[in-house]
Amino acid sequence: MNESAKSNLLYFVKWTLYAIVTGLLVGFIGMLFRKGVDFGTANWKAHPQFLLLAPFSAMLIVGLEKLLHEEKNGGTNTVIDSITEGKHITVQTAPLIFLSTVLSHLVGASVGREGAALMIGGSLGEALSKAFRMDEKDKRIAIMCGMSACFAAIFGTPLAAAIFPMEMISIGIMYYAALIPCLFAAFIAAHVSVRFGVYGEAFPVTEVPAFNLRGAVMVIFFAVLCAVLAMAFSILLYRGHRYTAERFPNPWMRGVVGAVALLCLTALNQQFFTHALDFNGGGFALIEKAYRGEAAWYSFLFKMIFTCACLFGSFKGGEIVPTLTIGACFGAAFAGWFGLPVPLYTGIGVAAFFAGMTNSPFTSLLMTFEIFGFAGMPYYAFAIAVCFTLSGYYGLYTSQKFPYSKTQAMFINRKGPRKLWNIPEGTAETEE
Repeated sequence: MNESAKSNLLYFVKWTLYAIVTGLLVGFIGMLFRKGVDFGTANWKAHPQFLLLAPFSAMLIVGLEKLLHEEKNGGTNTVIDSITEGKHITVQTAPLIFLSTVLSHLVGASVGREGAALMIGGSLGEALSKAFRMDEKDKRIAIMCGMSACFAAIFGTPLAAAIFPMEMISIGIMYYAALIPCLFAAFIAAHVSVRFGVYGEAFPVTEVPAFNLRGAVMVIFFAVLCAVLAMAFSILLYRGHRYTAERFPNPWMRGVVGAVALLCLTALNQQFFTHALDFNGGGFALIEKAYRGEAAWYSFLFKMIFTCACLFGSFKGGEIVPTLTIGACFGAAFAGWFGLPVPLYTGIGVAAFFAGMTNSPFTSLLMTFEIFGFAGMPYYAFAIAVCFTLSGYYGLYTSQKFPYSKTQAMFINRKGPRKLWNIPEGTAETEE
């Protein structure tokens, strides 16, 4: 056996063993986290008066940040920086995000759970890499492995979970060295969750019209609108975070203001609009309503507003599930306006908007297959390609790197959207 074959075999054995450990351990913790979030969601739905505790929940979250010395935690951006720039993810990140996300869901905050999964998994991945005495290069693979495992355990989409960390770090460059550990860990973690009774959501789309010229034109038109919406939401999140941090520098005050805004929005919606709690919580119940054609046409706008109010305050959990919900509701509304199949365009909306917000087209396609099935494949593929391309360098994560242009075969080395407004296409960005 030559040296190359020995090296490959050693890599395979080493990372298979590590993936088994990560999949079992992180999968179990991810399963507990999912059960905690589900408990919080079921609690406020059964007892809506718990929403009134939102200000106390916000203050508890700020208190946890101070207790664990995590006031400067950058969320998922910190995890991205740990892989691209070697920055440190503290071990306190995992318990902080675990507890604060459950606290957020207990009071119906419009936040997700998969963004939290990336942070918990990344934190545990770095901790395990230290336990295994890995060097800096292997540590980055270990972090991605933890991210995949936790995402799969919580979301129940192991294929998308395996690819997402490898794709979303540097757009246009895939970290293939992490393929085996991420894939193995994701499937093991998903299996752990299933064994404990935790399943992923599924909305199968089986009735799909033939993909003809009219179908292609309509889905491209819809994807263009999704790209515009993705850019608008990205700018709103980025500038809104900065504005609220400047306007309310005291985190206690910022948390209370966000909680009060959530309560006011909830009361307004109950009194004048849907007369329900549609826009509280992560959003999968609203995706189901959109899938059935029962969501109000303005649901995507209201979900954006509710999510911003919570994220600009102190609530934790991330933006991924709200992003999926916004895309689903926008797709259902578009289908209603033009007389198109609502379940199909609910799936197309999820696929396109997630691609535009995360800049991860392959993850978007795999995740859509796992949630909505394969029947609408050409519609999903067209929508993802168009929205990904036209949404530019905007997105959820300001630490994402774009080594190469989306539209030209050239090296640009930029981040988005941190400084993108002043950088012309084709110009390399220097690091701060």
